[in-house]
Amino acid sequence: MSEEKKYEFSGKYSEGGAEKKFTKSISALNEARAKELLYSLMGSKHKLRRNNITIEECREKKG
Repeated sequence: MSEEKKYEFSGKYSEGGAEKKFTKSISALNEARAKELLYSLMGSKHKLRRNNITIEECREKKG
């Protein structure tokens, strides 16, 4: 069985005409699922659409 890995995303999003930066850590089975979860969480919390979120970096965290 696969173990969850931790991924750290950084990027920016547009909210109310202003660009804001973010850094978010997410646990998932793979990077694709982590990215989907990031879009879901950011959209839910900030009422954003996917085209308003720009992921600049994704890296796997060790440990």
